[in-house]
Amino acid sequence: MATGTGTGTGTGTGTGTGAATADSAGTTGAAGTALAAGAGGAGAWGGRIRRTLLAALVAAAVVFPVSAAASAEAPAPAPASFAEDTAPQVRYAANRANLAEAARMAREGDRTGRATRLRAMDATGAAQFLAFDGRGRGRAVEVFGELETADRVTVLVPGSDTTLDTWERFRAGAVALQQRLQAEHPRSAVVAWLGYDTPGTVSTTVLTAARADVAAAELAPFLDRLAGMAAPGARLSLLCHSYGSVVCARTSTGPAVGDMALFGSPGTGAAAARDLPTRARVWAGRGSGDWVASVPHVRLGGLGFGADPVDPAFGARAFTAGAVGHSDYLKPGTESLESLAAIVLGTTPASEAPHA
Repeated sequence: MATGTGTGTGTGTGTGTGAATADSAGTTGAAGTALAAGAGGAGAWGGRIRRTLLAALVAAAVVFPVSAAASAEAPAPAPASFAEDTAPQVRYAANRANLAEAARMAREGDRTGRATRLRAMDATGAAQFLAFDGRGRGRAVEVFGELETADRVTVLVPGSDTTLDTWERFRAGAVALQQRLQAEHPRSAVVAWLGYDTPGTVSTTVLTAARADVAAAELAPFLDRLAGMAAPGARLSLLCHSYGSVVCARTSTGPAVGDMALFGSPGTGAAAARDLPTRARVWAGRGSGDWVASVPHVRLGGLGFGADPVDPAFGARAFTAGAVGHSDYLKPGTESLESLAAIVLGTTPASEAPHA
């Protein structure tokens, strides 16, 4: 497996103040009203108005999380490369060395912020990175748990603005999930996958599926290789947050992937769960405090992501997420974390069946 394959986990999980959230919801509502009013217009001018309004209202909702301050282009070495059958432990050691070199180069290049964040990624000297690339916004794939003996492996796929500069935020969710899983099933492993260039929260790319299509082409073969690294017969699950749900919805999965959970999703671009290129069980949940509920579920001119995954008509299995906000699904003690752990472990109540 080449290290260039990382895990795209853009969480899009920025935090915002309550006042800002209220402002965003108000903007979305006003834009939605305007869009509806303009829907009866005719001709190219009316079409341009609708597309402009759609871009504005999707941006107001999907783009709302606080954008992480990205480092200027920091110097970094090329990623390590491996033969396809290289053992995880060998990859971990090589990528720790690459990460340390990237931190050194960033420090000497007067990119002290990036250098500090890179050092924090391996503060213990025992981090387990299947892949690492310190160039640009960066890519990384980190394993929590003993992958080679795990028979339950979870891949976290984040949304927008997940980079090496926001890695600690992404890692915190992976650690919380791993701790919860291991308390009940010791042979569990969680993989935080940042294997693509996530869109910026304040950008036009976050409004389309272009980045997701590229990411899906990286994620699908990674999942196949990952299944070969885990214990024989291991069951894989995909947990996909925010823009990451658009990535997962475009990823063709093999028989090893048993479950795909979409949370904080603005939509997938598909009309129904049965249209996704997977045989996995598809789940969807949303916290009552998640601002993404205000995203308009429409698609015009390549903008927007269409049907709402938590709408019964979409046909996904429902899971309860409680009162969490957009950034809180994997926080310890939350109902959403309990539900996602149950999906991974196969202990979700049978009553939580797919919608008709």
